[in-house]
Amino acid sequence: MNKGELICCVAKECKLPKSQAERCCNSVLDNIKKGVKGDKNVTLIGFGTFTVKNRKARMGRNPQTGETIKIKASRTVGFKAGEAFKKMV
Repeated sequence: MNKGELICCVAKECKLPKSQAERCCNSVLDNIKKGVKGDKNVTLIGFGTFTVKNRKARMGRNPQTGETIKIKASRTVGFKAGEAFKKMV
């Protein structure tokens, strides 16, 4: 399912015009991004938790040349599925 299909499902289930359903979906996604960006966990009970993870700097290898390279430290987003979601899948 992509974002467009999600918007169509929300519009159908909530009996809303697609434009209004799109604004609702965008609002939810934007607020999840804002929460995670602020170094907070975003927990949606029954669905899962979004967290910020810090990766340490490390040494890697260029697969084409075999040369050793240094990979900088970075931040990434992690997601852990909730119990209800795990059971459903």
